[in-house]
Amino acid sequence: MAKSADSNPGQDASDDALWLDADEKEAWTGLVSLILLLPGKLEAPLQQRSGISLFEYLTLSHISEAPERRLRMSELAYLAGGSLSRLSNVVKRFEQRGWVERSPDPDDGRYTLAALTDEGYEVVVDAAPTHVRAVRDLVLTPLTAADRRALARIAAKLRVRPNDLSS
Repeated sequence: MAKSADSNPGQDASDDALWLDADEKEAWTGLVSLILLLPGKLEAPLQQRSGISLFEYLTLSHISEAPERRLRMSELAYLAGGSLSRLSNVVKRFEQRGWVERSPDPDDGRYTLAALTDEGYEVVVDAAPTHVRAVRDLVLTPLTAADRRALARIAAKLRVRPNDLSS
């Protein structure tokens, strides 16, 4: 919330911590717009072309980029931007379609690995050009090289990594 011009004049200085100044509000509003609106714009072409959601695409894509196309479910949930419970439901559907197989992690049985099948790999390879085109059109092309570097720096500063995945 931004402090309005007609805010209570009887407030003391410590109340200022409750309000955003104009620059803070602009930055926050911009970030919230990106968080809330951009995923839907990136998802629409994927749904139309490949019949998968952005979360599903990110799930398949991250597994496809992992060594041996296998990734721990907890790491995958972080990378795809979803909860472990949401990921489990999606991976269960992928297993039923023959796109992913789950197995205990041989290095630590407390973890489960998700492995991409050849059929799942074909799905992500088919969807990738649609996703990359949307990313370029909606995010990268409107930005200058300096903007892209600044965005990467900002994203790195704001990145939140779960404790169990921190290195």
